Amino acid sequence: MTQTHFGFTSVEEEEKAARVAAVFDSVASRYDIMNDFMSLGMHRLWKSFTLNVSGVRQGHHVLDLASGSGDLAAGFARRVGPAGQVIMTDINHAMLARGRDRVMDRGWLLPTLQCDAEKLPFAASSFDCVSVAFGLRNMTHKDEALREMQRVLKPGGTALVLEFSRIWEPLKPIYDAYSFKVLPPLGRLVAGDEDSYRYLAESIRMHPDQPTLASMMTSAGFDHVEWFNLSAGVVALHRGVKW
Repeated sequence: MTQTHFGFTSVEEEEKAARVAAVFDSVASRYDIMNDFMSLGMHRLWKSFTLNVSGVRQGHHVLDLASGSGDLAAGFARRVGPAGQVIMTDINHAMLARGRDRVMDRGWLLPTLQCDAEKLPFAASSFDCVSVAFGLRNMTHKDEALREMQRVLKPGGTALVLEFSRIWEPLKPIYDAYSFKVLPPLGRLVAGDEDSYRYLAESIRMHPDQPTLASMMTSAGFDHVEWFNLSAGVVALHRGVKW
């Protein structure tokens, strides 16, 4: 059987999805509060930047994968207006329900669908933009998810991948100390789950760095792939176009 990683642990590919699901089932109710604690509120700026460079405008159709708390979906909804559409998806029911409720609280009633990003139930060339924020690193077959993003995009459409990445090397010791010494205990205090936040810290280290992810997007069929380092590379936004 084929092995993959779950943080720093090697597991069978068939096991990873269930393990990731358990993590997000556990943290869903405190996910938004922990985001603010973990990033010192910076995640709002990262998402705002993503929206600003997305090119999404009135009438566009947008697919938001791993929607989580729904921040990007709500932002896209403001941009596409009544003539457009934003669909929220997540493989995890608890996270999708949480995101749906938060978006509704902001005044948006958006279609939601629980599905696997590696096997999207949408026709080819359906969307002007496909986004995924802080979800790709948890997927078992990232290359398949990227190919699916490319498949469902319209020609000229844009893919956006916002994800934790490789920090500027001089800052790495401080970042590592925060990730492994501060973040798990913080997860225990705020979310009641130290192990899940240790996994999240580990999963960041196992995720492809900026050039590798760009190469993966090119292999998946995207053109004009570029990335923007945010907060000294703590997070990177990758953008690619389907031609």
